[in-house]
Amino acid sequence: MSRAEAEPLLQGAATPTYRAVSTESIDSLGPAEISARDILSTFNKEYEKSIKPERNKQSSLVTIFSVWNTIMGSSLLTMAWGVERAGLPAALVLVAFMAALCLYTAYVLLTVNKHHGSESCEVPALCRLLLGRWAEVVAHMFSLLVLLGANIVYWILITNFLYFTVNYLVDLNTSNTTVYNTSLLCPHNANQSLMLAEPEADSVYWGLHTTVPLYVALIVFPLLNFRDVSFFTKFNSLGTLSVVYLLLFVLVKGYTWGINIGTIFTETHPIRNAAVLSGMLALSFYIHNIIITIMSNNARQDKNGRDLTIAFLLVTVTYTLVGAVFYICFPLAKSCIEDNLLNNFEMHDVMTAVARILLLFQVVTVYPLVAFMLRSEAILLLPLKQSRWLTIVINLSIMSMCVLVACFCPSIGTIIRYTGAVSGLVHIFALPSFLQIRSLQLRGELTWWKTVFYAAIVLFGAGNLLMQFFINE
Repeated sequence: MSRAEAEPLLQGAATPTYRAVSTESIDSLGPAEISARDILSTFNKEYEKSIKPERNKQSSLVTIFSVWNTIMGSSLLTMAWGVERAGLPAALVLVAFMAALCLYTAYVLLTVNKHHGSESCEVPALCRLLLGRWAEVVAHMFSLLVLLGANIVYWILITNFLYFTVNYLVDLNTSNTTVYNTSLLCPHNANQSLMLAEPEADSVYWGLHTTVPLYVALIVFPLLNFRDVSFFTKFNSLGTLSVVYLLLFVLVKGYTWGINIGTIFTETHPIRNAAVLSGMLALSFYIHNIIITIMSNNARQDKNGRDLTIAFLLVTVTYTLVGAVFYICFPLAKSCIEDNLLNNFEMHDVMTAVARILLLFQVVTVYPLVAFMLRSEAILLLPLKQSRWLTIVINLSIMSMCVLVACFCPSIGTIIRYTGAVSGLVHIFALPSFLQIRSLQLRGELTWWKTVFYAAIVLFGAGNLLMQFFINE
């Protein structure tokens, strides 16, 4: 029996070929956290030609770093805000719990693939094989949602970084003698602090939420029409550099401010507001769509569980350091913390300016990759033949949605938590649970308590999504 179980079940079923992009092409400052960790598992034939069919096996250390690098994303910018909304004690518990749960469901996918799939298999293929065509379509649709959210968050970040970077450079050129106020800012809570800088008036030609999102379109649209998007993967190292710089940025600022605990352990936070952080974390730990491909590159397949656990532990420590350190040391009222922590710093703060310039270039080079993935996934679901005109129409549609959101709802925290809650329900909680239940059933190992356990995971994901609609903004 053990020998029979080692062979994939349902071998006679026709399994479509899926291929994920190699980890070398994945950025680390993802979508909104989101990052290219939300890369689709399927790509059109044109892109597959640029990927070598033979993949070299990698050591456990490289595998661990690949998972860490893939999961880490721009959620780092929002983590302190999530901690503030949940409250520090609840936040620490939530980060640990969500990390453990996401780690477990990711490992479940590896286990299911071990019994029923192969190295070239991915989640949509497993869904079609074990659950049916409907599950494969659902997996594709919610991959589409994740990538759309990533595109929107990237657009908002590009707009923000471009706006403040240009203003910073223009001010440097106009005067070298001006002494600027580099106090911390509290943009949405003016009564909370005396360290509030006067906002600069935007002109009709240069506004953060009016014209700059349109200027971004002029920069990005030509990049979306590159025939070989693999060119942008050459800038992958910028993702790691950005994450390291943000971590050092927060630690340096925290050391400069010192500890400002105050009443953070006695402040009361509505329990429902903790769902802000749990929704964000569902996207912050999202790697499930490509975890099989990444771990299949590991030379020590028997150590996949250990290596995946270490990688998730490193991610958890990184998120906790950034969110908790910034929150504990932040010297103003904690309610002043922005969903993009760089917005709490005056434009002329040198470290902040460097961060924005670095992140601007990095996100601009990543956006075409994520847009390509979104376009490829959309074409898979559309009953249309791929053509140059269809590509242009989809690109224009993506940019139009991004511009509208950047103008009228430029809150990356809100977008991340909703996207994370929805995609998390499907890709992190529901599909792994359903696949495991079906796998256990086929292997004759399904019991009632296992069914209840996996049903509880799905219900938790559903509750996490439902709670997003009861948050106090």
